[in-house]
Amino acid sequence: MRKQVLFLTSLLLTFTVLAACQDKGKRPSPAAHAQCKFSDGKTITIDYSSPRAKGRKIFGELVPFGEVWRTGANEATTFVTNTNVSVGGKDVPAGNYTIFTVPNADKWTLIVNKKTGEWGIPYKYEADELARADMKVSPTPSAVENFTIALSPMGGSCTLNISWENTQASVDISEKK
Repeated sequence: MRKQVLFLTSLLLTFTVLAACQDKGKRPSPAAHAQCKFSDGKTITIDYSSPRAKGRKIFGELVPFGEVWRTGANEATTFVTNTNVSVGGKDVPAGNYTIFTVPNADKWTLIVNKKTGEWGIPYKYEADELARADMKVSPTPSAVENFTIALSPMGGSCTLNISWENTQASVDISEKK
C-alpha cells in the first residue's frame, strides 16, 4: 500500500511539472533572448518575457512612470555576463543578475540587482541593488507591438536597447579589462 501511495504521488508530481512546462510555452508573453559577444568571445545574455501592446497605452498607464518595473512580463528579466562590464559607467562584475527599470517620459533608470530567481513584482530588493544607471530615451520610428530587448554591438561595446510602444531606452555596456 505504501509503495502505491509513493508511486501515485511521484506520478502526480511528474504530471504537474510537465503541465507547468507546457503552460510556460503557451504564455501570452513568450520567452525571448538577447545576446552580445565582445571581440574576445565573452558575452552578455538577457532572458526575458515579451508582452504585446494589444492596443493598450503602455508607458504612463500599464507601466506607470516613476515606479520600478520588472522590464518585461512573468519572471524577472535575467542579465548574465561572463566578464566584468561597465553599464552606463557603473561597474558590474561577471555574474548572474536581474534587471529592472524605472521608466519616465524623458529618462529611464536601469537597475542591476544581485537577487535572482524571483517573479519580478512587487519590487522589494533595494538592499540587493548592485548599480543604477541612467538610460537615454528616444521615440521609435514606428510603433513597437512586441516588447523587445536588444543588445547591439558597437565597436568594443554593446548598446542595450529596450523598445515598446513608441519608446526606446538605451544604455551602453562596455567590457572592463
